[in-house]
Amino acid sequence: MNVIEKADAGDRMDAVVVTNHREAAIAGGRYHVKCVDKDGKLVWEDVIENLVTTVGKNHALDQHLGGSSYSVTGPFLGLISSTSYSAVAAADTMSSHGGWLEAGNANAPTYTAPRKTAAFAAASGGSKALSATLTFVMTGAGTVKGCFLVLGSGAVSTIDNTSGTLYSAGLFSGGDKVVASTDSLIVSYTATL
Repeated sequence: MNVIEKADAGDRMDAVVVTNHREAAIAGGRYHVKCVDKDGKLVWEDVIENLVTTVGKNHALDQHLGGSSYSVTGPFLGLISSTSYSAVAAADTMSSHGGWLEAGNANAPTYTAPRKTAAFAAASGGSKALSATLTFVMTGAGTVKGCFLVLGSGAVSTIDNTSGTLYSAGLFSGGDKVVASTDSLIVSYTATL
């Protein structure tokens, strides 16, 4: 008896593409600070991965998405003192930052006033950096915790002024930094989005 077996052959392919890709814009930034002595010799170097405050984010969104024309006041860069320090918080504003004090006048270390004016180069690759470094020449010894950036309506370069919008603030990644009265802090900043 001849039995013929027969098998049907076929291919089947199913493909499902599921994409949940979403771009997220996270406001951030980095301060890079070098401390040099009176002879220009490097004393220390550190970075600050800053916190962009809630009011800073709101300011950026309002100006970028809601404004028809806008020119910035400032921005001005200042230093955070270790005096009475407890915390930097997202809820901080220039008029209410109870966890920290600005270095300069009443809070060590002191430096040649005023706050430094930050000028930025054109944005590229999702970041915007200072067009030149800013130098703080120390006139009194003390301990620096970090840096902050203030801008917008009412912002001024006067140390301890509480007007304007606190855009960002942050602490040194390597901890507090001691400076001598003749040291200089050379600061750069890059904002990212």
